[in-house]
Amino acid sequence: MVRAFIGDIGHLLVVVAFITSLVATYGYYQASRSNSKDDSWLIYSRRIFYFHLLSVIGVVVVLFIIIYNHYFEYHYAYSHSSLNLPTHYMISCFWEGQEGSFLLWTFWNAILGVIIINTNKSWEAPFATVFALVQAFLTSMILGIVLPVLNIKIGSDPFILLRDAVQAPIFEINPDFVPVD
Repeated sequence: MVRAFIGDIGHLLVVVAFITSLVATYGYYQASRSNSKDDSWLIYSRRIFYFHLLSVIGVVVVLFIIIYNHYFEYHYAYSHSSLNLPTHYMISCFWEGQEGSFLLWTFWNAILGVIIINTNKSWEAPFATVFALVQAFLTSMILGIVLPVLNIKIGSDPFILLRDAVQAPIFEINPDFVPVD
């Protein structure tokens, strides 16, 4: 039960990262449009972007916990790791799949964004508007939701369970079956 809960936390953090990147984009856009001395949009957007960075770090931590602890009920861990791998190869399992690669891009992009936001105050609002929008795009690639009205899938969820990703008779008999790698 705890193992399934950690994936729910990871997916929630992905959703939070996506929403905070959109909110930061809007806030920085408003800050770049205003010519007044009022920095409320700038301060608000900066805090939201920091919160975005924390949620991205949380997603990274959760996915690494899943890989490192060999939670093979998750499709990502089952597809990209093994019990026989040494630790340095398990670290590289993190970005081996598409979802992990997008997450790695999102992580380093968020770190770079915070560095630039803190070092170049004169360009912060226009730069961070575009930067937060790029973060929204990158985060959407690991969102893994389906819009039923348009029948469009947005991204690929790294926290999908194996029973939801693979059609196998064993999952019809025992949905909680976890294969040993």
